[in-house]
Amino acid sequence: MNTTEDIILLTDNIHLLTKDQAWHYRVLPKQKSNGTFTLYCEDGANQNEIISELEILLGLTVNLDAIPPVQIARLLSKYYIKDNAAQGAIQLQLHNNADDFLLNLISEAKNLKSSDIHIESYENKCRVRIRIDGMMVERYLLKRDDYPALINKIKILSNLDISEKRLPQDGRINFKHKDQQFDIRVSILPTLHGEKVVLRLLNNDATEIDLNSLGFSAFDLDNYLQGVKRPNGILLISGPTGSGKTTTLYATLKLLNKETRNILTVEDPVEYTLEGINQVQLKESIGLGFAAALRTFLRQDPDVIMVGEIRDTETANMAIRAALTGHLVLSTIHTNSAWGTVSRLIDMGIPSFLVANTLNTTVAQRLIRLLCPHCKKEQDFKSDMYPKQFKPYSEVTKHYVPNGCEVCYYTGYKGRKAVYEVIPVDQDLALEIKNGNMYIQELLKERGIQTLAENAFYIFSEGTTSLEEIYPLLFNY
Repeated sequence: MNTTEDIILLTDNIHLLTKDQAWHYRVLPKQKSNGTFTLYCEDGANQNEIISELEILLGLTVNLDAIPPVQIARLLSKYYIKDNAAQGAIQLQLHNNADDFLLNLISEAKNLKSSDIHIESYENKCRVRIRIDGMMVERYLLKRDDYPALINKIKILSNLDISEKRLPQDGRINFKHKDQQFDIRVSILPTLHGEKVVLRLLNNDATEIDLNSLGFSAFDLDNYLQGVKRPNGILLISGPTGSGKTTTLYATLKLLNKETRNILTVEDPVEYTLEGINQVQLKESIGLGFAAALRTFLRQDPDVIMVGEIRDTETANMAIRAALTGHLVLSTIHTNSAWGTVSRLIDMGIPSFLVANTLNTTVAQRLIRLLCPHCKKEQDFKSDMYPKQFKPYSEVTKHYVPNGCEVCYYTGYKGRKAVYEVIPVDQDLALEIKNGNMYIQELLKERGIQTLAENAFYIFSEGTTSLEEIYPLLFNY
């Protein structure tokens, strides 16, 4: 029997049926060949009646392939979105069993490698969206009457107060279903038309993370590993929220994880678990912050310390102190560029000579989406498509643009790749930091340091991503 994962509806075939036809007969296009149109229909439907009417309407020979009604409902709501009909389709499933709907929703999101599930209430509808490769994709429309039961179920699972609807709440679910087991971070926010819920799916397994597969160029990876191999100092990764900084840090910890090293981490939250590493969950409510944890870490005889984020002066001072006393410290910081890390630390009140003596490597990181190889389209490229005053690093005459198909959920993109800028801080750069000179572009060029813009442009010129994906980075060249 077919499952929703088995069924692939080709873009060209979808347009052979109107929304009204698809919903009225509850059919979906399977394939069209030599004047014969094969459709999926509901198991138990009157096939003879459907065939006779559709052959008149479409002018084609019609064959039917029966699949379960629940699958028809899901696929209709996905490919032929029609407010009333879509709500009815999902309402039926949710109304029958809210528990099963939630379990299936979370499992589906995990199988699609989604990072977040958004459950939202509006004046006339409620919807479920999931984030795939950084982009929000609408999956279901729900009936408003069924929405409170779903929210209460989530609150119960995450040990939250079901009677509190006026204040934000945060919780956690340890999800266990069939062969899946992972943690979910729950955030509930009261809005004008009801509570909005965001479920962050946390991947507990870090065994498949590897530095070689993240997106480093060979040159940048070599520079990065030189910093990782140093016995002390601070290695900082910068970038906005959701740019993959934590994944890079875990890949680094995995490389450093040896029996001969004592590795301690403090995180908010602990997103992955690594055997052999002592991981501490941040608990600000009881006074266990980054700085407090670092003080204790220094009495635990560590070799390597990982701090989830340097977000204030106290944490920065403790990290500097740990690096000065012979430890390798890994952490993240919010800046727009790799060299901007230096200015950020100085703005936090760290003297420039201490930054120069402890900072061993600084990295900037971004995530860019990759074009779906099944549907990307080639087009002629013109130089006026670049941002004004940008000078391309090589000539591009053809480029690819997103199109959208069933494989990529009609987003045009499939998968993501990290783009890096790695600056190893040597003696010359350390001297520039001590002297307060932030304009070191010439020194970086002499060392062959590749900027975020250069690395992103190279991926674009290969045809694996689009101009719109790298466009924001080209302003920083």
